[in-house]
Amino acid sequence: MTRNIQPITLKDVQTAHKRIAPIVKSSPLIFSPTLSEIAGTSIYLKLENLNVSGSFKIRGAANKMLSLTPEQQKRGVTTFSTGNFGMSVAYLAKELGMKAVICISGRVPKAKVDLIRDMGAQIEVIGQSQDDAQEYSYQLEKEHGLTVIHPFDDSEVIAGQGTIGLELLEDLPGLDTVIGGLSGGGLHSGMGVALKSMEPKLKLLGVSTARGATMYESIKQGKPVVVQEQDTLADSLLGGIGENNQYTFKMVQQYVDEIILLGEEPIAEGMNFMLEKHRLVIEGAAASGIGAILHDKAPLGSNVAIIISGCSVDTSVIMDIANKYLSKFPDF
Repeated sequence: MTRNIQPITLKDVQTAHKRIAPIVKSSPLIFSPTLSEIAGTSIYLKLENLNVSGSFKIRGAANKMLSLTPEQQKRGVTTFSTGNFGMSVAYLAKELGMKAVICISGRVPKAKVDLIRDMGAQIEVIGQSQDDAQEYSYQLEKEHGLTVIHPFDDSEVIAGQGTIGLELLEDLPGLDTVIGGLSGGGLHSGMGVALKSMEPKLKLLGVSTARGATMYESIKQGKPVVVQEQDTLADSLLGGIGENNQYTFKMVQQYVDEIILLGEEPIAEGMNFMLEKHRLVIEGAAASGIGAILHDKAPLGSNVAIIISGCSVDTSVIMDIANKYLSKFPDF
């Protein structure tokens, strides 16, 4: 039987915003003087790294988990994750008194694994890709009755991530370009609904790591495909989109104006930029939009917002990057 997939609407995003408001507060939007000077236009940073779970993923996770029936909440949940979504589910499960089993691959950095464990969730390390972790998560659902919280290809999750778009339009009149790291597409699908329902001419750009650009290759080939993952600073941008993708593949096709591929150097420079100029530690995926601008790869409008998506990165990685790029950027 074919599943009837309902489109996600602006109303769904607005409902999500009200539902998650007691848990997820509006994140700061700050002006970046140095990056604006480099780019020759006004650049603003949406600091999702300051959310209580360390990333934007808490929005979608909260909307989904608060939508579960009492019986589902009683049985508990499971998810598969490259780290950030797992941390968000773990945090919310602890707050809501639910059991949570987080399935991850062996590629997830130790910093993220430790944070998930500190939140009290059960961790299962499966294989070397998110696809391996996904398979095991659905096995847990079948065998133990846990509800799978899909990290991106779920209507409630997508609507939750779209609440970022509502906040951007409220905080920045004249916004014409939004840039963020693109992986499974939950963020861009949700933001696409919110942003383009209200500002159809606004440009939405996705940035993917060249070391595992599954969505990019899928869009290029016109169907979901499997891409071999490699180690990258932007580990949160790894992971497949699912051969039976229901929502995000088509929504990225519809809403994302351009996908930009980045190598490791621009990502590292973006991380260092935030450390040096804004005194903030962010992960590689969060730095991808900055890296794209520093390397002149992104078409920019007059008022640009970059989604700083998360902050979970090993201290040793940050120290290595800081030592390599010491005092790279001029003062303005």
